[in-house]
Amino acid sequence: MDRVYVMELVRSFQVGNISRRDFLRRAGVAAGGLAAANSLLAACTQFPNESAPPVVDQSQAQPAPGLSTTDGLTTGIVEYPDTDGETLMGYAAYPAAGQGPGLVVIQEWWGLNDHIKDVARRFAAEGFVALAPDLYHGVATTEPDEARKLAMALSGEEAVKEIGQAIAWLKSQENVKPDKVGVVGFCMGGGLVLQTAAQNDAVDAGVVFYGRPLNAEQAAQVRAPILTFIGTQDNIPLDAVQAMHAAFDSAGLENQLQIYEGAQHAFFNDTRAGSYNPDAAADAWPRALDWFRTHLAG
Repeated sequence: MDRVYVMELVRSFQVGNISRRDFLRRAGVAAGGLAAANSLLAACTQFPNESAPPVVDQSQAQPAPGLSTTDGLTTGIVEYPDTDGETLMGYAAYPAAGQGPGLVVIQEWWGLNDHIKDVARRFAAEGFVALAPDLYHGVATTEPDEARKLAMALSGEEAVKEIGQAIAWLKSQENVKPDKVGVVGFCMGGGLVLQTAAQNDAVDAGVVFYGRPLNAEQAAQVRAPILTFIGTQDNIPLDAVQAMHAAFDSAGLENQLQIYEGAQHAFFNDTRAGSYNPDAAADAWPRALDWFRTHLAG
């Protein structure tokens, strides 16, 4: 159980940022079941006679108490509203300068783990206001079978909506200047970059690390410039990725495809020794930064 995350849920419920239903749903996942979630609810409720918690304005994200500043970067969990009035959470990393273009960092199928948080911090260190949405709502794993189940249970439509809310929140923040937001994702997250770009014109630029490609019809709906990284030994068919970029070309969309000979799937993830390719990762990182700096400039 992620105790820090659960305590943030408790605090959010106590001050009225999330509903009882949303607290039980999220705490049940994080704490291991509905019974544990109900015990937490009973322990943390501070409102006598079953009265409702005070109404809190959710028009802006409420920073959690765990926000901290290290080496000039301010990082931690933030909350922001979903379209249905519930509360979403994500890991935010703010640059030392205090402001910069916005960037949504989308997780692999493992969840919002330490690696994705580290990637968000790396982007913040380069001057971006980074936000990694917690698409699994408190769950992360290191087991492939569990990751597969979590990815299969994730509604693509819901994930795209939550990513859209992350984009909207970033664009509403005073420290996101210029008012532009890019989206970068890895593995499952790479595919979600493309799905979001095809459905949401608020995406200003996208970078895809080995994500499932769009078909030609879907690709024609994309308006944001797209950079894709893929290895020749990836389990995603290279010809399908090339066909997507050919569709981008036909639509007149600015795009770039970077292919790494011999690189496997997840070549950028330096926590997975079996697939990490330091040469490909070292080459892709500055290319991604240049792409966003070019397309998110004022």
